[in-house]
Amino acid sequence: MKLDFIPMDKLSIAATNMRGKGKDPDVSDLLPSVRARGVIVPLLVRPGPVPSNVEGCAEGRFEIVAGRRRFTAVNAVAREGGAVQPIPCAILDEGDDADALEASMLENLARVQPDEVSQWEAFVALVKAGRSVEDVADSFGFEPGTVKRILALGNLLPRIRTLYRGGQIDVNTVRHLTLASKSQQKAWLALFDDEAAYCPTGHQLKAWLFGGSAIAVTHALFDVAATKLAIVSDLFGEDSFFADSDAFWSAQMDAIEARKADYLEAGWSNVEIMPRGEWFRSWDHVHAGKRKGGRVYVEVRDSGEVSFHEGYVTTKEAKRLSSGDDGNGGTVPEKPSRPEVSGPLNAYIDLHRHAAVRADLVGHSGVALRAMLAHVIAGSALWRVDTEAQWTPKEDIAESVETCSAETAFDTKRRAVLAVLGFDEDAPTVTREGLHRPPFAPLFARLLELPDPVVMEIIAIVMGETLQAGSEAVEMIGVHLGTDMRQHWQADAAFFDQLRDREVLLAITGEVAGEEVAAANAGEKAKALKAIIADCLAGTNGRAKVEPWVPRWMAFPPAAYTTRGGVGSVTAAARVRYALAADVAANPAEDLEPPASQEQRLAA
Repeated sequence: MKLDFIPMDKLSIAATNMRGKGKDPDVSDLLPSVRARGVIVPLLVRPGPVPSNVEGCAEGRFEIVAGRRRFTAVNAVAREGGAVQPIPCAILDEGDDADALEASMLENLARVQPDEVSQWEAFVALVKAGRSVEDVADSFGFEPGTVKRILALGNLLPRIRTLYRGGQIDVNTVRHLTLASKSQQKAWLALFDDEAAYCPTGHQLKAWLFGGSAIAVTHALFDVAATKLAIVSDLFGEDSFFADSDAFWSAQMDAIEARKADYLEAGWSNVEIMPRGEWFRSWDHVHAGKRKGGRVYVEVRDSGEVSFHEGYVTTKEAKRLSSGDDGNGGTVPEKPSRPEVSGPLNAYIDLHRHAAVRADLVGHSGVALRAMLAHVIAGSALWRVDTEAQWTPKEDIAESVETCSAETAFDTKRRAVLAVLGFDEDAPTVTREGLHRPPFAPLFARLLELPDPVVMEIIAIVMGETLQAGSEAVEMIGVHLGTDMRQHWQADAAFFDQLRDREVLLAITGEVAGEEVAAANAGEKAKALKAIIADCLAGTNGRAKVEPWVPRWMAFPPAAYTTRGGVGSVTAAARVRYALAADVAANPAEDLEPPASQEQRLAA
């Protein structure tokens, strides 16, 4: 592999490029930087064939394996009339299709998750090139079962995949077509080609496939596995439906009758199972407790979904019982009196009070800071803040993160914050979600009692919990703080288990054991190279122990070992550099330039 600058007219999109087909990608985020500085990160290319349909086309053409968005941005600048320089490119060895495809996939998966059909096409090409399912899964951090499921998309007719790739049908339509047999797919294509016919798409397609009675497995009140009813699932593993709707309704009605018996045994006066498809109209009913004659209404939808409305009587019954006796020794609540103010007057009052508080809040930044922190923790109708789930495709990676020293240190401080706020110290996070959110008022009152240094510590914990892994925020904050990964991380079994690329292993061997050792072991297998690296890091088997070490990808700022791309941290750091460069180009004023030390740390 070598680096070179190649004119734009000598480049074209390779067939192996994962986004090489269909509409041009959105490059609005790249254009400012490309206009100001051109392409900085090299495109990954390989020697390409000379087009037979272009007269006078010379040799020396190249196909873009990874970097279509950068190439599209350069084309956009050229169409605008801007000056376009030769583009920096990393040239793969000729004929290395599998490595080219893998590089393209890694780059795209690190940036934006591609659609499932694109994944299928790329995975099939990798398998045909000699990669096993396990190799593909390891390369992209998937479980083998996920790769097998994606490969199963081959059950779709080729033309359906072509329509999807061209943007003529959407992902919901494709997903529902995976439920169809080959004959149903052909029938659907006939409707698609007939301009005078109605062609169902999206959710309408599901009804068409099942004759209008598609019933999701999730609506079953009974044990689906025990009944052994036939299930049809889409190949994405997201939707499952009953193949025989009559068998479903037989089992579902039995389950409803069982629930009715339970309600009657619990003391409810009656359980009314409504006709299928009839809606429960809450405005025609009044709440009434079990002791006041309230009954249970069972609403059965055509979709198979069942809702149980507990404790209601009809409005007519409520009026009849409003005289006092409801027939069970109780009384029906009186109709509430007219409110003191109307809805519009309430809005008037609320908005004027809101304006006054907002005006006063401007002069009290400490109160505003505490209110903002309370909103993040407790939430409100206008706020949505989620905690970082630290999701990983493999359990050993999750265990590695959970037991590392950095996570332990953060969790220790989080427990202290939980105690200060009066929360359960065994709670997983300070920032709450869903039904676990505390009420705003007591939390805000507690924050008002705390001194500024303690509030700032709470903010740091909440920010850490809501900091998105792999984001530009992590890169920028880590560089600004000068985070030294050697103080927080050391190589463990999970790291070595995921480290399988021989080129990378040789480069790391050179880092920890020296270039002579790496050269002497250039022909060794990955397992032997891992053993050398582990011995150098631990100082065992006669090898001198090296200073604390971290791979280039994990440092701040990060770097890659090859030009093949696909390193998420390096891609995020590049986006940070582009954003800062574009900002400086757009705002050349001295006070907008980033600090020199920051520029030096971001330079790579």
